[in-house]
Amino acid sequence: MTVDADSKFADMDEVVDRELSRAAKVAAEEVLAVKKDEAALIITNPETNVYSISKAMYDAILDCGGKPTIMLQPFKTQLDYADKNVIGAIKANPDICISLSAEKLGKDEAAIKDHYKAGEQEYDHIFDYLFREKKMRAFWSPSVTAGMFKKTVPIDYPRLRRECEDIKAILDRAVSVRVTSDKGTDVVLGLLGREAQSDDGDFRAPGQGGNLPAGEVYISPELGNSNGTIAFDGSISLPVGDLVIKDPIIATVKDNYVTDLSGGEEASELEEALTSGRDSALEMVSQGKLDPAEGDEYAKNSRNLGELGIGLNRKAEIVGNMLEDEKVYSTCHIAIGSNYDNDAKATIHLDGLINLPTIVAKYKDGTEKTIMENGELVY
Repeated sequence: MTVDADSKFADMDEVVDRELSRAAKVAAEEVLAVKKDEAALIITNPETNVYSISKAMYDAILDCGGKPTIMLQPFKTQLDYADKNVIGAIKANPDICISLSAEKLGKDEAAIKDHYKAGEQEYDHIFDYLFREKKMRAFWSPSVTAGMFKKTVPIDYPRLRRECEDIKAILDRAVSVRVTSDKGTDVVLGLLGREAQSDDGDFRAPGQGGNLPAGEVYISPELGNSNGTIAFDGSISLPVGDLVIKDPIIATVKDNYVTDLSGGEEASELEEALTSGRDSALEMVSQGKLDPAEGDEYAKNSRNLGELGIGLNRKAEIVGNMLEDEKVYSTCHIAIGSNYDNDAKATIHLDGLINLPTIVAKYKDGTEKTIMENGELVY
């Protein structure tokens, strides 16, 4: 089926519902600020939720005067490769790139073996390269549903952006942060030399982007300098799908690596996921897609602490979908696997939620600043 560039999906047989159209309009106008004649690439799958959102975004971008294109590829997990024609479309460097995937966009097979380089920085995906080097703006919504999009996208963005700016400023100054909770979390994460990122829904300029739903500040822990205990008690992401946690998963952390996991069935599933992350890296070596040294790095980092994130979206709820769960106000999350500073690469990035945390930042002079206390912002 072909679609005339001047027609709208909503004029066709399937009519996009009004709430979804409204959310897409907010995304196009308030989040992306689409301008006349801007090229927008929407990558999706032939799955009801993400395809319906993609059609709504197509219409909303068209209404703003933009030039949208929708591209379909089969379902992908975090261990799969994106189709080569999808990678080629991203290489065309659109003004805006949107990934609305039922699970994941997929890895860049060629770039994993031969990284993109910008000075000393290296990237193993064309999407990351173009985005991080400020050549395009973007949002990505892995595993998003239409209901989630309608509920969590139309929010108070001025408030969110203020809170993100304040928390980012605290984390940027901090040399470490201590996270505690009544379920047993007590971990100190080193942050020296790290800079926080804001998923604040302000994706209006090249190099700006994040998730929709938006609503978190996140930072990559300093390498080798995080220690303590994490009690994941909200939800946990796995290579395929996410789980709401019934029995807390207790993770022991030494020098930034998870050395032990205990708990119920969910703990066993997380252990299997970390093992699969290690094994997939070693398999890539055997296939010639990584050299042995890189393979060892990817395998080791399957147990690395890759992220601390603080949720700030007041319309988000814990639903067993990490895209929404990690944005829930009164929570934070810590990820195991790859980080966002690209100096701890892995084949996995698995987020685990902590409910009602107390988060205290420590500055170089020894003073401290409480960001959140029992789940409430107090800075």
